Amino acid sequence: MPANKVPDIVVGRLPLYLRALSQMAGEGKEITSSQELGGQLGISSAQIRKDLSQFGEFGKQGTGYNINFLFDQLKRILKIERVWDVVLIGAGDLGSAVANYGGFLDRGFRIAAIYDNDPEKVGQPVGQFLIRSTRNLIDEIRTQQIKIAMLAVPASEAQQVSEKLVEAGIEAIMCYAPTSLFVPDNVRVEYIDPLLHLQHMTYYLPE
Repeated sequence: MPANKVPDIVVGRLPLYLRALSQMAGEGKEITSSQELGGQLGISSAQIRKDLSQFGEFGKQGTGYNINFLFDQLKRILKIERVWDVVLIGAGDLGSAVANYGGFLDRGFRIAAIYDNDPEKVGQPVGQFLIRSTRNLIDEIRTQQIKIAMLAVPASEAQQVSEKLVEAGIEAIMCYAPTSLFVPDNVRVEYIDPLLHLQHMTYYLPE
């Protein structure tokens, strides 16, 4: 099924399945079932089967799923059988923590550069990187043909920076800023705002 025909909520569950399969493979398991996956993720087995059927047939009734095979197929569907270069904008506390996180590469992503607009930070090391000036951002991203950016700047700066990223050819933005970005329809934006999740959780807490 073409990607644009698959509901986005289904695509959003695929990384959860991928993570669960990785954990199972790490435990030495070879076969799993929709029931086992569902029990681990809190998703019904019927929903898992329905989700996977959007992309083909990956298991057989009565025998379940070969974990390594399904893992490889999901990586192919999510286009992470390759490594994607990513630029990180913002070298404050959050950006520095993201830059030093070591879990991206084995999941299909590599931070290629980190940028900031603070002259006192430019040229300073963050992990294995030297912070670059945002003045050169557009030309350098175009030259490297990078398509993904992570945005760790204050909310007041996020829109302006996102417009530069779009001009540079970025097609997907992971935004840590607590704001909403206005970008062209062909640019995908995902938001990570811990405050929203905290506010969601407190609804369920007793008074």
